[in-house]
Amino acid sequence: MPDHPLAGKVSVITGAGRGIGRAIALAYAAAGSAVVCAARSEAQLAETVAAIEAAGGRALAVPADVTDRADNERLFERAAEAFGGVDIVVINAGGNTDRKPIEQGEVDDWIAVVELNLIGAYLTLKTCLPHLRRRGAGKIITVGSGMGRRGAPGASSYAAAKAGLSLLTRVAAQELGDSLITINELIPGPVRTALTAGVEERAKASGGATPFTNPVEWIKTPEDVVPLALFLATQPDRGPTGQTFSLMRRDM
Repeated sequence: MPDHPLAGKVSVITGAGRGIGRAIALAYAAAGSAVVCAARSEAQLAETVAAIEAAGGRALAVPADVTDRADNERLFERAAEAFGGVDIVVINAGGNTDRKPIEQGEVDDWIAVVELNLIGAYLTLKTCLPHLRRRGAGKIITVGSGMGRRGAPGASSYAAAKAGLSLLTRVAAQELGDSLITINELIPGPVRTALTAGVEERAKASGGATPFTNPVEWIKTPEDVVPLALFLATQPDRGPTGQTFSLMRRDM
């Protein structure tokens, strides 16, 4: 792979303020792409952009809530204004704040997790497509989860949302099949981030199990996800689409 395989490209990454999104943003910038970083936290975005610029890269911070239509539209308009267009979109924003069984959980909490992980992804996907079509080609990467395949007690909202995201990816690939826009799902498997802090402790306290306590699983850092994210971003225009690429060691 050349030193700057993404030279001349413009990438938009949601959830770029921390964790996996931040690691991908830094890597894409190092690979030559201009990077538009989106997240709800302005302070975290500023840190990501500062790190990219300190390394000689080009980046723009756009505070945005992916569940808001206007924010999504503004995000891609700002990207096009700043860098002339959009070539790569990483739909990464997500999280889980609802960890109660269905009977004990709050309806609003359940809905909020689905809105963030599925509805937000749909809005970002729908908004980015006209921009990619103007370029004549593009890459979309959705960040999924093994929880969307098997689930776990207390994770009905997150598992349902990630299962929906996986099917959304496939249907989008079917609809975009006559174009040079590809869309694929990246499943990182368990990654130590601020969002997963305390998972192992909660599992032990409850007597339960999570991917983080699976002895055969690969527990990753955000940087461990970067090579696969770069692989997907550098595939040919008529490369794979509608596929799932996983870094897990366990059966999905």
